[in-house]
Amino acid sequence: MIHLIKLSVGTQSVEDLARWHQSAAARTTDGLPCHVTRMWPKRQTEILDGGSIYWVIKGAILCRQRVLRLDERIGADGLRRCAIVLDPVLVPTQSSLRRPFQGWRYLNPQDAPADLPKSRAGEDPLPEALNNALAEIGVI
Repeated sequence: MIHLIKLSVGTQSVEDLARWHQSAAARTTDGLPCHVTRMWPKRQTEILDGGSIYWVIKGAILCRQRVLRLDERIGADGLRRCAIVLDPVLVPTQSSLRRPFQGWRYLNPQDAPADLPKSRAGEDPLPEALNNALAEIGVI
């Protein structure tokens, strides 16, 4: 199994990402959220074997979604694209700082942040500066 990691550009919070996934532009014809990308993952078998997409929001991984399937999409320009179809459930994760990058990257399971325990999922997030400081010293 392998995961993907992707910047959620313009998103301010996990709630923003959830709202985006409710929009028609972010949905498949069967109503599931998806992210359309130019490149098709070469390691699709490993991704579909239980992989997730980990979302980087404002410089930190904050949540993940399980990848359900990869659908072909042909853009208005006639180019083939990959729609990464996602489980609608956003799973909060421990915060993990990430530098900006373009596109998506593979993420090994041993490098992925752990899911937050269900008892902590509803907690208010730490202030951004404190969260970043704690992540930099490896506390979270």
